[in-house]
Amino acid sequence: MRFLSKFYIDGFILSILAVVVIASVFPARGEGAEIVSWLTKIAIALLFFLYGARLAPREAVAGLTHWRLHLTVLACTFVLFPLLGLAAHVLVPQVLTEDLYTGLLFLTLVPSTVQSSIAFTSIAKGNVAGAIVSATLSNLLGVFLTPALVILLMNTTGQAEVDLSAIVDIVLQLLVPFLAGQLLRPKIFGFMARHAESTKLVDRGSILLVVYSAFSAGMVEGIWHAMSPWRILGLVAVCCFILVIVLAASGFCADLLRFDRADRIVVVFCGSKKSLATGLPMATVLFAGAPIGLIVLPLMIFHQVQLIVCAALAQRWARTAP
Repeated sequence: MRFLSKFYIDGFILSILAVVVIASVFPARGEGAEIVSWLTKIAIALLFFLYGARLAPREAVAGLTHWRLHLTVLACTFVLFPLLGLAAHVLVPQVLTEDLYTGLLFLTLVPSTVQSSIAFTSIAKGNVAGAIVSATLSNLLGVFLTPALVILLMNTTGQAEVDLSAIVDIVLQLLVPFLAGQLLRPKIFGFMARHAESTKLVDRGSILLVVYSAFSAGMVEGIWHAMSPWRILGLVAVCCFILVIVLAASGFCADLLRFDRADRIVVVFCGSKKSLATGLPMATVLFAGAPIGLIVLPLMIFHQVQLIVCAALAQRWARTAP
């Protein structure tokens, strides 16, 4: 992993790719698929329970005083990104299939990452406290905003069959476990802190199970036969283009609002990220019965691209820090 980190290759992404290969060769079928489906639902609930137990509400409330910074990050995450996602519809069907476009639009609706946004801000010597609040606030609001945007934008554009019943699934599988984690946080946070590596294995294992379930379903349904290498290359190019636009636009907005260097770094890093850990479980809940494998593929590609680009950018800013 240390060797791979020199090339900004994330080991977790490699694990996900390995699970994709396993699901392609040994997909879950019949009763096995039902068992995997139930395990996935349990894993998603456990994942959001851990999110709730980790987040300290008082820290988020205390940092809300820097409202201009946080509103700028939220505007990049939930306004700029969705607008780019809607504009990308012109690429159908020449570059993207309908299912790939659905996934691309979905990736623009998920919240920002927490860990990598904060890590890159720290490396670049930016406002770490501001990054913690902005990234956390994005994830807190994303539990409500992402499903609402999916229902609003994807229903009106005809790209997905999502109705109001999805809200019930979100409440039961995501929000209730999250709130339970918040309520139990005072009692279990000490235990989680002492076993941080174990809890990390649990949440990453949950994501891997979600990926296996999604891609197994794709293999059983035979959706991959319709994919060509040119479609994949086109999708990678579109993800790179969207990232470049968001990085440039977020930096321009930070300059326009006259943020200092530390806050500008927060806007660029927190405003340009999309969370794979939050997006995958949400996709599984929101698009039940849809070709999940194709829908989450753009998010997986974008996540790796953002890690590579932002890691290089963070190290460049670290070298030029005053």
